[in-house]
Amino acid sequence: MTTQPIGVFDSGLGGLTVVRALQRRLPHEQLVYLGDTARVPYGTKSATTVIRYASQIAQFLLALDVKYLVVACNTASAHALTYLEQTLPIPVLGVVEPGAHAAAGVCGSGQVGVIGTLGTVDSGAYQRAIQLMRPDLTIFSQPCPLLVPLAEEGWLEHPVTSEVVRHYLQELQAHAGNLDTLVLGCTHYPLLRQVIASEAERVFGHPVKLVDSAEATAEAAEGDLRERNLLSKARLEADRFFFTDVNRFAEVAGRFLGRPVTGAELADLSI
Repeated sequence: MTTQPIGVFDSGLGGLTVVRALQRRLPHEQLVYLGDTARVPYGTKSATTVIRYASQIAQFLLALDVKYLVVACNTASAHALTYLEQTLPIPVLGVVEPGAHAAAGVCGSGQVGVIGTLGTVDSGAYQRAIQLMRPDLTIFSQPCPLLVPLAEEGWLEHPVTSEVVRHYLQELQAHAGNLDTLVLGCTHYPLLRQVIASEAERVFGHPVKLVDSAEATAEAAEGDLRERNLLSKARLEADRFFFTDVNRFAEVAGRFLGRPVTGAELADLSI
């Protein structure tokens, strides 16, 4: 047992959906979150750049004595997880493998859809992870670059958001008409869960099971921490929230966390 905090990071604010899931599942753990809001988005950046950013953030969190690191960013998980696992002295968990495991467990039609940023989709990380668990499944991926700004703008039930989601899903349906499982391969997308579910049923003609990688990651983290005997019995300190740019973040951050984010701290990564 240990009272050291768990580190969590994302390219911006979307990873707060993972923090929210971790808070529900691990109420005795202190969380230290870093959102790289000065350099968001990661989805359009090269793998080399994402690895460099992730390494800088990991070193910042290690200096805060974290015992475990959750990479709450699909793009960083896709590009930088292996590097972090090989170079850090603490256990590291990404969001791709838990989401892939959940999708493999619920898919019945043999076809799985993945929606995410351009970087996540281009990496093929979900396809590799899902097919490693279930080689019988066919994976279809669709980049949805406009969903992140719509989620951050708070247009969760806006007609424009419905139209954009429908457009992306129609492109997916043209290749994967029989899919019954859709992975929300970006931590922003749980905010749009209702509109995605509605439009998916409309486009595919039947209800589609949505896999929330944030919830899957929190479940995986709990199991891993227990196996490693790293669970805390009691929280000693409040959660901390660091951002590389704190301008205009408060209202938006609250949407992802489900409550106001107070006491945000500015992180200097020497960039």
